[in-house]
Amino acid sequence: MLDLGIDLDVWPWIWLTIAVVFALIELILIGGSFILLPFAVSAFAAAILAFYDVAVEVQWSVFALGGAAVFLVLYRWSRRFLADHLLPPGVGADRLVGLVGIVTVGISPDDPRRSGRVAVSGEVWGAIASSDRTLGEGMKVRITAMEGTRVVVEPIVPPQQGVEGGANQ
Repeated sequence: MLDLGIDLDVWPWIWLTIAVVFALIELILIGGSFILLPFAVSAFAAAILAFYDVAVEVQWSVFALGGAAVFLVLYRWSRRFLADHLLPPGVGADRLVGLVGIVTVGISPDDPRRSGRVAVSGEVWGAIASSDRTLGEGMKVRITAMEGTRVVVEPIVPPQQGVEGGANQ
């Protein structure tokens, strides 16, 4: 039998103290990262075993192996959860870069009020042309960058139709 010089009637209270201290450290200092919480749970389980006078060796095994097992389960669950809930590339407005939009209010390079607007992904954004070209209402544009709260756009040039592939067919 494991003899640490501690009375067997004290072990339940030791395990409860460890469980509470680990839980408080987890919640207050570590910020819910689930590093100590599995061992707080296993210390609580060891305390229950100690109240039923189970051998101290079994209590330590439940604390160490049980805490490690719960840690591994939480670790695998969190990895799977994060893999299933990945954020799309680009956060906030940067997610718009590369998307195609339609000019809803003409964009003019000499407009001091910068009143040009582009509709993209169901939202209407203030727009600036990447060139000195005026972009009329209804034109398709590609978003190339963000400048503050405005999208920087360039026109999408439709493929040129040949003489034989024109509207005469």
